[in-house]
Amino acid sequence: MAKVAVVILNWNGRKFLEQFLPGVIMHSADDADVIIADNGSTDSSIAFLETNFPEIRIIRNNKNEGFAKGYNEALKQVTAEYYVLLNSDIEVTPGWIQPVISLMENDPMIAACQPKLRSFTDREYFEYAGAAGGFIDKYGYPYCKGRLFQHIEKDEGQYDTTGEIFWATGACMFVKSNIYHQFNGLDNDFFAHMEEIDFCWRLKNGGYKIMYCPDSVVYHVGGGTLPKISSYKTYLNMRNNIVMLYKNLPRQRIVPVIAFRFILDLIAAVKFLIDGGFADFFAVIRAQLSFIRRLKRNLSKRKNIIHRNQVSGMYNGNIVAEYFLRGKKTFNDLNPDKLA
Repeated sequence: MAKVAVVILNWNGRKFLEQFLPGVIMHSADDADVIIADNGSTDSSIAFLETNFPEIRIIRNNKNEGFAKGYNEALKQVTAEYYVLLNSDIEVTPGWIQPVISLMENDPMIAACQPKLRSFTDREYFEYAGAAGGFIDKYGYPYCKGRLFQHIEKDEGQYDTTGEIFWATGACMFVKSNIYHQFNGLDNDFFAHMEEIDFCWRLKNGGYKIMYCPDSVVYHVGGGTLPKISSYKTYLNMRNNIVMLYKNLPRQRIVPVIAFRFILDLIAAVKFLIDGGFADFFAVIRAQLSFIRRLKRNLSKRKNIIHRNQVSGMYNGNIVAEYFLRGKKTFNDLNPDKLA
């Protein structure tokens, strides 16, 4: 059994495979097996791989059923102690695997970990999708060390301390395989977006730790599958965020938190409408209706989750108010006493 398997989920991403796969192989060959899980690509990805990388194992999913199910189906076929879920648009660096594995081996309660994510295009800056580790506030708004909303910090070593976080980015997530399967992996219904946060919250509810390892650095392009401005992306983010809250919050907090989120999301919808974003306005409404429609389905999922009144890495405040009303633009500007 391989110790580490780096699994890249590909969907019509030949250009990223051409650009980044050679580096992944070069900097991973001594430490891990590299596997491509193809999500029913209709471009020439498979032909390119077979011609240029015949030694690479390809797992073929019949069709594109999203990031979550794509990985779940593929990882059923991968035998290793550790999985690395790696986006196809990531440039890895020499020695990127071993620091993370060493950290995880030292503590059996560490279930998942992420390296430092920098921007591929602005290489001195953190990258939106993960930066120096993910957190959420008590209303479910995600943010990172190095990135609050659209404000992205320059990496000046301010987050170079290894530590516990709330969620590890799905762009480059290391996870112990036995724990991944024990917790049933990512939620297939999420399709894409927020699935790694939901997964990490379930792990934390189960008593495990999620870590950030700054000794490993990768560079992420970002936005490789859906454009940054997309009403479908708005829909997935809004819907999946409410579902995540419903599944993982302790019972006494469900009604007040989700009621408050409904109000904030409706305010966001009105702002979309005022700004001419009609598709985004309807995306928010669709997201809320979808949550209500699937209430029974998500209740059955909720029943299988242990719920804790407090988990580490949750900010006991409203990050929206901190950022937009109080002008706090960086992680270090936030009140440390509010961080569990």
